[in-house]
Amino acid sequence: MEKQLESMAGRLEESLATHRVVSEEEWTKARKDLLKKEKELTRLNDELARQRRALPWVKVDKSYVFESTEGKAWLSDLFYGKSQLIVYHFMFAPEWEEGCPGCSFLADHIDGANLHLQHHDVSVVVVSRAPLEKLLAFKKRMGWKFNWVSSNGSDFNYDYHVSFTAEQLKNGTIYYNFEYAQHDEGTESPGTSVFYKDRTGNIFHTYSSYSRGGDILIGAHNYLDLTPKGRNEDGIMDWMRHHDKYENFKDDAGSCCH
Repeated sequence: MEKQLESMAGRLEESLATHRVVSEEEWTKARKDLLKKEKELTRLNDELARQRRALPWVKVDKSYVFESTEGKAWLSDLFYGKSQLIVYHFMFAPEWEEGCPGCSFLADHIDGANLHLQHHDVSVVVVSRAPLEKLLAFKKRMGWKFNWVSSNGSDFNYDYHVSFTAEQLKNGTIYYNFEYAQHDEGTESPGTSVFYKDRTGNIFHTYSSYSRGGDILIGAHNYLDLTPKGRNEDGIMDWMRHHDKYENFKDDAGSCCH
């Protein structure tokens, strides 16, 4: 891992050393040309968000029970008085001793956004299959404040296609990111699901995204994309670690999400 990182850094530094340098006038012209494309992308993202909101819904008729700090909780309880619920499916299997580094990277961004989301009719809850006591211990270690519940013993993770049974893994094919594919990377995968509760208490599944669909929630990537070195990675998120492990991660396997 250390040699791989050194090699990648060397190649990047070499490319930066030969990067084109121009006058202020030429730079401004190039920047304005790029700005046209950035504005086009912004408009496309706005339209994509509109189409996302226009998706049809699926009524949730199945009862799901979770373990929370307040005891047993149903899906309806996770709205915490709001009409909209965002669930982040955090990779943390019952037998694991700590959560996925990649999911932890995303989770590091939740509390800041939640300062505002909870005042805009949105509840954000993290759900994992590990027992609640493991989740709470890891949450304390990471310094997070968001609500985290356990779906252990529930079909929730399986029904929303982020956990896979032993039989599925034995067959080698799973349904993930809206397609059947070969899979040999364990029982858990990341995802985000969104729900709406109407005034009569009916709950509807409105949206889900998986794999790199979660990238939109990772603000650090947007910062990195502004810099000359960018994300500086050979594989998706291969550089990042739990935020308390950066000082000593030479023997760490890295992100497990992808």
